[in-house]
Amino acid sequence: MQKDLQNLDEVKKEQKDEIHVGSEVFVPFLSEEKIQKRIIELGAQISEEYKDKLPIIIGILNGSFIFMADLVKNIPINCEIDFFKLSSYGESKISSGKVKMLKELNADIKDRHVIIVEDIVDSGLSIKYIEELIGESEPASMKVVTLLLKPESLKYDVKIDYIGFEIPNKFVLGYGLDYAQKYRNLRSIYVLKD
Repeated sequence: MQKDLQNLDEVKKEQKDEIHVGSEVFVPFLSEEKIQKRIIELGAQISEEYKDKLPIIIGILNGSFIFMADLVKNIPINCEIDFFKLSSYGESKISSGKVKMLKELNADIKDRHVIIVEDIVDSGLSIKYIEELIGESEPASMKVVTLLLKPESLKYDVKIDYIGFEIPNKFVLGYGLDYAQKYRNLRSIYVLKD
């Protein structure tokens, strides 16, 4: 048991200097410690704003699952959880420009306070799609929290209420973000090297 705990500590401390994906090289961008510190701050802000409400927190699969799990652990107020699953990338690094619904909500969100959780907002296409979809269900309110925002990439006028980090328009992976469905399990976020 002690050896297992030591191994776990070693894994937690490990951050690779580079990750090679085919001919592309990714380098560290946001450390696990920096990510977790910001999530604690976001959790405190959300908890304060929703302390007298019962929000439903909706994650956008697959990318948001790690961020959302860590975020809700830092939101001590009562809340409910649900998920959408959308696709606009497939196996590509570039969005197709079309959003496809793969999993609908299980919950009724009419008159509910909805918090949408995204891993990354780049063009804003998915958020625009979700805003329109959720708007049809007449929630009491809707806010969006994203771990990462690429302001230079925004093509749609969407409101992001809580932002973990604003980042440049570069491809990133790790901490839920994938490259052809791989590398989501990295504890830190890596960026494509110039």
